Amino acid sequence: MTQYLSTKPIPVSDRLIMALDVPGIPEAQALVEELDDAVGFYKVGLELFMSGDYFALVDWLKARGKKVFVDLKFFDVPETVARAVRSLSTRGVDFATVHGNDAIMEAAAREKGQLKILAVTVLTSLDRGDLTDLGFECDVQQLVLSRARRALKLGCDGVISSGLEVPQLRAEVDDKLLVVTPGIRPVENRSIDDQKRVVTVDQAFLNGADHIVVGRPIRDAADRRAAALGVQRSIAELFGQFA
Repeated sequence: MTQYLSTKPIPVSDRLIMALDVPGIPEAQALVEELDDAVGFYKVGLELFMSGDYFALVDWLKARGKKVFVDLKFFDVPETVARAVRSLSTRGVDFATVHGNDAIMEAAAREKGQLKILAVTVLTSLDRGDLTDLGFECDVQQLVLSRARRALKLGCDGVISSGLEVPQLRAEVDDKLLVVTPGIRPVENRSIDDQKRVVTVDQAFLNGADHIVVGRPIRDAADRRAAALGVQRSIAELFGQFA
């Protein structure tokens, strides 16, 4: 099988993005402080958005030198999305997600500034049966490929994609496409939650991912800093081996 280890000039430690999937700001700050220098890049999503003081947390993270991925999956009238992205681009965050059609992706890309816009392809919690229920009568891989091509053409910087579809993206889409892969699980834990299309750390990167998003395997570990350092060690060894 062809391997597509990323050659983009990304610091190895920044290839891990930790998902701050916790109920409130105090819990998020405590987790960041516990992880300390083990993690330098954080995803802040809908759960924290609903807890209040979302952007105070974003500012707190940036003040500590952390990179921030705002995962709110903007999906609305294109002009509304454009205005939201324009506002977000002034806050110094690094990544943001958009969902929806070509007009929405194009509107977000137009207002991004230095912010990198990532288009959602197919959520990793969905499988073929779910797509059929939603009215998508096409193969998952073809849908991901189509959305990735369109996103890049419309000015987005990359996509969110399961590691299972990344090899095809690398084989058929310009390598400048940034690929961020969630749904990272240890092999022995693949069937314990709502994620269906998952891969391991090594599989994600050998398939061509630029970054991985890890949440529960670190958040729920007995020693969370040790778990994060273990992931970082795996990434460093992988990239060192093929350097």
